Parts: sequence; structure tokens; C-alpha cells
Amino acid sequence: MPVERVLVTGGTGFLGHSLAGALSEAGYGLRALVREKSDTQHLLAVGAELMVGDVRDAGAVERAVEGCRYVVHAAGLFRFWGQTREFEETNVTGTANVVAAAQRQGVERLVHVSTAAVAGAPAPGEIIDENTPSRPADAYQRSKVEGENVVRGAQASGLQAIILRPGAFYGPWGRYAFNRLFFEDPLKGLLIQVHWGRRLTFPAFVPDVARTIVAALVKGRPGETYTLAGESLTHRQVNQIVSRLAGLPSWRLNVPTGLMLALA
Repeated sequence: MPVERVLVTGGTGFLGHSLAGALSEAGYGLRALVREKSDTQHLLAVGAELMVGDVRDAGAVERAVEGCRYVVHAAGLFRFWGQTREFEETNVTGTANVVAAAQRQGVERLVHVSTAAVAGAPAPGEIIDENTPSRPADAYQRSKVEGENVVRGAQASGLQAIILRPGAFYGPWGRYAFNRLFFEDPLKGLLIQVHWGRRLTFPAFVPDVARTIVAALVKGRPGETYTLAGESLTHRQVNQIVSRLAGLPSWRLNVPTGLMLALA
């Protein structure tokens, strides 16, 4: 029986480190679209076939998709701020390239990794689910909404695609955002929090996200959007959990939002 081949974009990123292993353990043959200077040791370790290129290059994407039964599009540009054009080139144009190649090559199923952040800044007390209207608040969020719309357009024309919206990534192989704010900085003695720790976060353990992607290839319903996150927690609650587990002081120095942004 031939091995089912999956193309993964974003395989060298935070999620990609866990995803490569999860797909390999599930018995899939893995092909990864990687940039020339990326660290690919974890991909080679699971026997992945490497295709050098970038999602912004339609030709490279087409060559990578050819012969693959499934595609997991996990590549994306994430920053807390940046130029609109840069976000659009990767998160919109890159997605369009992947979707178009998947349609032309007759891919059986595409899993598109978006983000729960497309909800923007909901009103206090509002419950977010898959039907919550997207209200992007910055260039990154707008680009992810536009990327989802590209996928939905292809769904309407017959592509068997699923959209996944993970929350805030934490876990192995990442050193930014949640991991830095709640783990690395406190362990270095930087015991601070913003807005008295009242802001909410929606944690998503990266190995769990990887396993969900693998499940979506078989069990996900094409045309659906799924939000992936653990229990929503305030920053104060996360800090308390980390302090308890790591043996750190439970107090945090409150820093006003404006001052933290200026420092960043």
C-alpha cells in the first residue's frame, strides 16, 4: 500500500517542529517546503523530502504540491507589529498560491492553519466561537482574515479544505509571545505583568495542535472552521500557575500598557 504523502508549509516553524513528528508517527510520507537557510534537522530526522522555496513563489509551491494527496498550510508571518505589505505577501498571497496549486493538482484535502486572533478584541464577557464575526484589529489579524477568505472561496468551488484557528501557542521549540512572556522572562527574574494581569489569553499547547491537524486530515469536515484552545485564562492566572510549578515568587510588578509598548 503506497504511503500517503502530505505537503507541509511552515515545517521549520514553532508548530512545524511538533507537526513533523506527529505526521510521521501517523504513518504519512512528509514533504516540506522550506526556505534555503532554514534549520531542517528535525525534518530530515523523520525522513521528510525537502523542497526549497517560499510560499510567496507560486512556481515553487506548485512543484511542492505535485504528487501530494494532502496539504497542511501552516506557514505564516506572525509579529506583534509590522508592515501591512509583508503580512499580506505571506499570509494572503502565500495562501492563495497554496490554494491554487492544491486545486490544480487535485489535492484530496487541505488543512489551513489560521489563528483565533481573527476575533480581534471582543467586548468584555463575550464568548468567542467559530461563528463570532472577525473583527481584526491590526495588520497581522487582517491578513489572516483575508487568508481565510481565500480558502473559503476555494471551498465554494469544490476544494475539500478545513480551517483551524489555534489560540496562543506555547510549548517546545518556540521562544516568542506566550513562551517568552510567561516562561522565559520570569525564569530570568523579569517578574512583570501588563494591565494588572487582567487580559485574557487562549493557550494552545503546540503538540496538541499538531495532533489536531493530523486528526483533521481524516476526521475534519471539509468546509468547517475549528477553534483550538485550552481554557481561557487571565495573564494573572497563567503567572500564578507558572510560579507554582517553577518555584518562583507569585508577585508581579505591574507595568502600564503604554510603557511596555514603548519598551518593546
